[in-house]
Amino acid sequence: MIGYVTLGTNDIVRAAAFYDSLLGEVGATRLMDTETFIVWAKPAGLPGLSITKPFDENSATVGNGVMVALAVESKEEVDALYRKAMELGARDEGEPGPRGDNFYAGYFRDLDGNKLNAYFMG
Repeated sequence: MIGYVTLGTNDIVRAAAFYDSLLGEVGATRLMDTETFIVWAKPAGLPGLSITKPFDENSATVGNGVMVALAVESKEEVDALYRKAMELGARDEGEPGPRGDNFYAGYFRDLDGNKLNAYFMG
């Protein structure tokens, strides 16, 4: 179903450094890398996350109600990924914690304002 999710950025160098460090926390590496488009995945063939400068050359903007959910393998990994995002300059959108039965998540916005969460079910 989902091959990858793409987020827009107005500063690909800054965004690439953010995601190299953030996604490196969960073992993701760059799968594709061009001047205007980068994809991370773990391993290749599973759904990935990409950033891009918009093709139409207009400014990238944040989608209202759009969020990328990053599945991890434990509550501790949720906590670690959220902390890493905060270290990298992300904005808090909800500290890690339980959200209903069997769902644990932390929410944040990247440097361009895109909303993400790290979550664990179990």
